[in-house]
Amino acid sequence: MGHKVLVTPRSLTEAPHPAIEGMARQGVEIVYATSGKLPDEAELLRLVPDVTGWLAGVEPVSPKVIAAASRLCVVSRNGTGLDNLPLGELKSRGIAVRTADGANARVAELAIAMIFSAMRHLPYTDQGLKAGSWPRRRGIEFFGRTIGIIGCGAVGGTVARLAAAMGAHVMAFDPARPDVGIDPARFRWAKHDEIFREADILTLHCPPSKDRALVNRDMLAAVKPGLILVNTARSSLVDEAALIEALDAKQLRSYCVDVFDPEPPAFPGLASRADVIASSHIGGYTEESVNRATEMAVFNLMESLGLKQHALTA
Repeated sequence: MGHKVLVTPRSLTEAPHPAIEGMARQGVEIVYATSGKLPDEAELLRLVPDVTGWLAGVEPVSPKVIAAASRLCVVSRNGTGLDNLPLGELKSRGIAVRTADGANARVAELAIAMIFSAMRHLPYTDQGLKAGSWPRRRGIEFFGRTIGIIGCGAVGGTVARLAAAMGAHVMAFDPARPDVGIDPARFRWAKHDEIFREADILTLHCPPSKDRALVNRDMLAAVKPGLILVNTARSSLVDEAALIEALDAKQLRSYCVDVFDPEPPAFPGLASRADVIASSHIGGYTEESVNRATEMAVFNLMESLGLKQHALTA
């Protein structure tokens, strides 16, 4: 029996990608999840039997699904987050887990765009003009502001460099403290509580904790009034009930969010608030990012399956 690969990311089920078609030309059988939606457990249980490889997205994967994948050898993510996978079960089965490190670094551009949208009230102004009015709210400037960044990997590090280049003061937390290549006059490492207390803007680029949301009631009580909070990482980083309290109390100026649980979120809900700028998980949904992440994920998958790498995108 030959190799059979399951493809589940929404960006790849909507339309064929050349790298995946390249796998098919090399004799790999491709199985797609339902186009354009996150597969649920029932669909995954139907699809995983007999697959040897899985090009996975952000869909939640239960231990039950892994148990049903009796021939699975490798799970290759088209990103870096692994919190949706049961890593213990995968490790106990000896199933390789590969990530497309750095492929989605330009999610940083969405984070920066959201910050500017919040500072200059762009959604409010745009909606007002479309309704026939002439709305004018006084904005605030980015230059000279203090931006706090939790997580300075590929995405957070890019945000830090962009922000520093545009005149912000950057304070960041990352346990690894990578070299971000920023002039110390514009950048310093700090602890969580310092960042929450001093930042004008806080943007999250880290994995979630298994215990308590990073942005919780205690942290929100300590922030500088008028904070702009940006979350393009994971919805579970933020305690939504505490967030709504902080928004209602005007402790936060705006919450900018690209990630929800579930997706799409219930309506009306958090995304429908006037003080929330929301997008539909589009941080890595660009032509360039999808191509980078897919090519890296396919390369990793083929390598783990011991298959040749030639002409995948020809």
